Amino acid sequence: MIAAKRAVTMIRRALVILVTVALCAPLAPVRAADLAALAAFDPARSRLVDDGTAVALDLALTRAVPFRAFLLNDPPRLVLDFSVVDFSAARPEVFDTSARVRTLGWGPVRDGWSRMVAEIDGPYRIETAAETVAKDGSARIAVRLVPEPPEDFVARTAGGPPPTAVWAQPEPARVEEAKRRQTGEAPLVVVLDPGHGGIDPGAEAGNQNEAAIMLTFGRELAEVLRRAGMQVILTREEDVFVPLETRISVARATGADVFLSLHADALAEGEATGATVYLLANEASDAAAARLAERHDRADLLAGVDLEGQDDLVAGVMMDLARTETQPRSDRLADDLAAAITAAGIRMHRHPIQEAAFSVLKSPDIPSILLEVGFLSSEADRKRLDDPAWRARMQSAIVQALQSWAVEDAAEARLIRQ
Repeated sequence: MIAAKRAVTMIRRALVILVTVALCAPLAPVRAADLAALAAFDPARSRLVDDGTAVALDLALTRAVPFRAFLLNDPPRLVLDFSVVDFSAARPEVFDTSARVRTLGWGPVRDGWSRMVAEIDGPYRIETAAETVAKDGSARIAVRLVPEPPEDFVARTAGGPPPTAVWAQPEPARVEEAKRRQTGEAPLVVVLDPGHGGIDPGAEAGNQNEAAIMLTFGRELAEVLRRAGMQVILTREEDVFVPLETRISVARATGADVFLSLHADALAEGEATGATVYLLANEASDAAAARLAERHDRADLLAGVDLEGQDDLVAGVMMDLARTETQPRSDRLADDLAAAITAAGIRMHRHPIQEAAFSVLKSPDIPSILLEVGFLSSEADRKRLDDPAWRARMQSAIVQALQSWAVEDAAEARLIRQ
């Protein structure tokens, strides 16, 4: 009975992702020539302010672009999507002068699109959302939010983004035949997943952010693994937002033998220093692990992504069956990683292997690990992450762990086939 309840709980967290957008206002006429160059955000001529009980957003752009706006709940937030806009002229926290906007972020969200997300302090409705184009081709996008009763807001956002324009979830990977376990006869296929990116910078400390640090670390690690004879794919190779489900889809589409997600998070409370290896579990091994898992899912939530799918009993049971083989392989990889990192003289968390419900680890048929290389909330860890020599030691340890694991995993696979 307990096992059945646990299976049902896992099923209800099905791996489904919907990235949705809705066109909230007619666009002003825009000529093709107006869209020929990248539009740039002009912060000096823009504003985000409180206007009485309303919130007024006025964006000045060097060129006109198609845009769309919609509201989402849990938490309440305004989402604006644009044909690519360069937001590098300002930082969101500097531009945000509204007391009613709790957090603001922007950046590239997928090929050809940029996104701005403003988490707001309560229920609002979009009173106006319009673009005006000047004779010189520059444009202004004005959005005004006005309060509305909570019950109306809940009803308005109950179905998620309106279905008039939907970003479909990633296409299922087309695989000619089922991926068979590696037996050592071909190079190990490793998918590296540098966490966060784009509109989601991850943890921040001083002038450093997790997305940039892990992208650098991931690129360096990829080269080291390739020199060791492995085939490596990165889920992102630049500062872009990649939804969690897309990261998993990349692993499946490339026939990954291993999925390794790389992070350098932050925790305001408790012990958070040293490298930590995380495995998938329904329940976290401690409160800190639970908070980290919530942070990772919240990043997608704030970017307009809904991580909760519809129940699918059959699919859930099949995933659970797949994990009965995959999970022990992930467990062995976690052990090998912890052993190799410790042998290299690199500090690890006092609980080096932990468990949490990280969505990015939920691929049922690919051994998946999340490695917190360090914590940006730790000054000592920040110094280590900034040290090329230390990073090289950590990367060498990861290579040794993967090589050791691959030999044992291949021997088991060959034995199973006999």
